[in-house]
Amino acid sequence: MRVHIVAVGRLRNGPERELVDDYLARFDKTGRALGLGPAQIIEVEDKKGGGMAAEAALLEKALPKGALICAMDERGQTMPSPDFARQLADWRDAGRGDVAFLIGGADGLAPALRDRADFALSFGAMVWPHMLVRVMLAEQLYRAAAILAGTPYHRA
Repeated sequence: MRVHIVAVGRLRNGPERELVDDYLARFDKTGRALGLGPAQIIEVEDKKGGGMAAEAALLEKALPKGALICAMDERGQTMPSPDFARQLADWRDAGRGDVAFLIGGADGLAPALRDRADFALSFGAMVWPHMLVRVMLAEQLYRAAAILAGTPYHRA
C-alpha cells in the first residue's frame, strides 16, 4: 500500500526536513516486506492567497485516484501507536492500494474536505504546527511498520 503525505506548504531544508526524510526512508525499508510503502510527500502551495478553500482544491487535485483519505485533524480519532499500526495493516489487508494523509495549512483543512475524508486522525487535543505534523506522522508511520515487523523500536 503506497503512502502519500499530501500537505499544504513547502518544507524547506533544515531539521524538520531531515527528520521527515530519515523517518520515511526507515518506513520504506521496514515496510517494504510488509506491503507498506513507498511513502512520498506531495506538497501544494496556494500562491494566490485563496485561504482554506483554495488549499482544499489544491489538495484534492493532488490526491491519488482512489486513495483512502485520512485527514490529520485535531477533531480526529486519537489512538496509541499499536492501534495505528493495526489500522494501517487493516487498510492494506482490505486491498487499499493508496492511503493519503492530508495536512492542511496554518488554518487547517476546509470543513468540506475534512468531511469527505474516510478517516480523521489526531495527535491529541493540542494544535500542532502543520510542519511538525509531517515529522510526527513520518515517525508514526515508521513506528507502525516497526511494530508490524516485530522490531524492538517500539518499546511500550
